[in-house]
Amino acid sequence: MEPRFIVDTNVGRLAKWLRLMGYDALFINPIDDKGLVDIALAEGRVLLTKDSQILKRRVATSGRLKALLIQGDEAEAQLRQVVETLKLDYQFSPFSRCLECNKPLMPRDREEVKNLVPPYVFRNQTHYMQCPSCHRIYWRGTHWQRMKRELERLGERAKN
Repeated sequence: MEPRFIVDTNVGRLAKWLRLMGYDALFINPIDDKGLVDIALAEGRVLLTKDSQILKRRVATSGRLKALLIQGDEAEAQLRQVVETLKLDYQFSPFSRCLECNKPLMPRDREEVKNLVPPYVFRNQTHYMQCPSCHRIYWRGTHWQRMKRELERLGERAKN
């Protein structure tokens, strides 16, 4: 079973990277420490945080709360720490979750999105995904290509 995450506001960029890789990464802003811990426990999520005080709580020291104290300030170093510590795969299920709201994306036919994407995009793209919650539409344009290359680069660096 793949890990599910809840990401503290102090490392919020991790949520988008984990979602990009295909992992379920909940991000709620604002939320207090108790709310983070309660959700993590109720949903079996790993809490990612830079707040060392959370890890001093009994629920964490007893092992009931699965949490990882994030060390670095740079997003790439933080992601590398999570991937290495939890043995994640950069290519787990890329581009399968909404980067904004974390819901699994649904495939859409070209005709379904004809009036929802710019005409240039409609003329040049054939593969579309849509978030069932926020209705954001994704396609394999230059932004997708750039993110795909970045995931591949991160994966290659991890092997070396």
